Amino acid sequence: MDTRAAQYWKANIRLVATLLVIWFVVSYGFGIILAEPLNAIRIGGVGLGFWFAQQGSIYVFIALIFFYAARMNALDREFDVHED
Repeated sequence: MDTRAAQYWKANIRLVATLLVIWFVVSYGFGIILAEPLNAIRIGGVGLGFWFAQQGSIYVFIALIFFYAARMNALDREFDVHED
């Protein structure tokens, strides 16, 4: 594998790993482990921990999908592997 391809996959794996860490922290950390302390903060009449467990993590997941798509498009163009 040439150097340019290795750099592309390294950047790709780094992006995926970062997004997986964010996904884990939001879903497991905020929604389960830190739910009780976060419930002290109220948003719209409900605790923040409950909000993350019910809705917030879904919003974050959707944002991660769009961020991943945009970042991968930029990465593809940077390494000249884009499809268009």
